[in-house]
Amino acid sequence: MQRLFDLAIAAILLVLISPLLALVALLVKATSAGPVLHRAQRVGRDGHPFRLYKFRSMVAGAAQTGPGITRAGDPRITRLGAFLRRTKLDELPQLLNVLRGEMSLVGPRPEDPRYVAGYTADQRRVLAVRPGLTSSASVHYRSEEQLLAGTDWEATYLQQVLPHKLALELDYLAHRSFASDLGILIQTFFALFR
Repeated sequence: MQRLFDLAIAAILLVLISPLLALVALLVKATSAGPVLHRAQRVGRDGHPFRLYKFRSMVAGAAQTGPGITRAGDPRITRLGAFLRRTKLDELPQLLNVLRGEMSLVGPRPEDPRYVAGYTADQRRVLAVRPGLTSSASVHYRSEEQLLAGTDWEATYLQQVLPHKLALELDYLAHRSFASDLGILIQTFFALFR
């Protein structure tokens, strides 16, 4: 039932927001050199890698020249990219990942393989389900980049932010239901317009 729900909602949303997707694609292309979409390597269900789609928000080639996360004031982020990230418009192409069956609307957020390699056995339980477009952790850490400031920002992510995010994701899995997924979708909607 969840897969049918994911397919129906993702297909409807893609149709409804197609003019917005086209506008964002044109703006990305017009404001910086490089491809419109960024295809990020992520770890999905059962540990299988997949390509996660996002509107490109950094300068071309930035993903190959730095860490898999961004910090506050990251110089790789374009001016338009900062807006896309703040509004989460850069995430909309992940609806294609939902249609392809690589992601669900709600589930633990997919992580970069570099960071998944450090998961404990308990933390790896988040890989038992399809990763989600949104999650309770992504709502909680909506402004994650602002927490990652200073010289040791990647250590802050690995030692503080990521373990707490994974604890939230594991709690979600322990209490997951269709009603809880709807609740997270509603929280996400209101978080976007806050």
